[in-house]
Amino acid sequence: MSASESSRARGVDRVIGILKQLHIARRPMTMRELIEATGAPRSSIYELVTMLTEAGWLETSVDGSVFFGREMHYYGSDYAVHNDLISRAHQAILALVRTHDETAQLCMLEGNKYTVVLSENSSRPFNISSDIGVKVPIPWTASGRLLLAHMRAEEIRSLIPDEDFILDNGRRVEFQDFLCDVQRAADQGYCCTEGLSHTFRLCMAAPIRDRTGLPVAALCFMTSRDTDPEKRAMMLEDLIRSAKALSQPYTRL
Repeated sequence: MSASESSRARGVDRVIGILKQLHIARRPMTMRELIEATGAPRSSIYELVTMLTEAGWLETSVDGSVFFGREMHYYGSDYAVHNDLISRAHQAILALVRTHDETAQLCMLEGNKYTVVLSENSSRPFNISSDIGVKVPIPWTASGRLLLAHMRAEEIRSLIPDEDFILDNGRRVEFQDFLCDVQRAADQGYCCTEGLSHTFRLCMAAPIRDRTGLPVAALCFMTSRDTDPEKRAMMLEDLIRSAKALSQPYTRL
């Protein structure tokens, strides 16, 4: 690689670094914060922020802080429309929320973490949800147990960092217990967890499968642990039915 090519590659890496740090922070960041977070030279960050602001990728507030610009919203909307699964899942999630008035989500794995891709909250003042795009340890989730159901024990051990088995309350999920949960999720075709990442959270998830039958995503309900058992059963039934409907176009190919 030539010196000019190497310089351009570093510039691209720094642009990616800026966008990642803004996503992690989920709020406007000062130039000083961006420089410290990315570890890039001050002059490079100022130059790149100026270029990205002119392109509409970033916006600068009157106090000098920086955040995503309007163009990023357009790109995200284009992706959501173009991606068939996300487009159809959004309609399914809206229908689930209208029917049950509970927070519904589309979840996927990203590397060795779990993330929420789509989320719609209930209309009630109290709702429980995770932020879109935030990476969460797989053992903290019902969806993660479903999305690993096709993997062997040694593959799961290799995939998940040991520290990810420690919940945010400090309790450790033992690996063998986790494997049992994964197998149970595979056998049942759904997974329900209570009090994992949040003490009062109940999560139920159903898999969306590709044409080979492998789980590629999960449709989820997030609610409270005191949800009436009869309502739980109705929610789970609708969740499984919706996930199977989203899987159908893939299995027919």
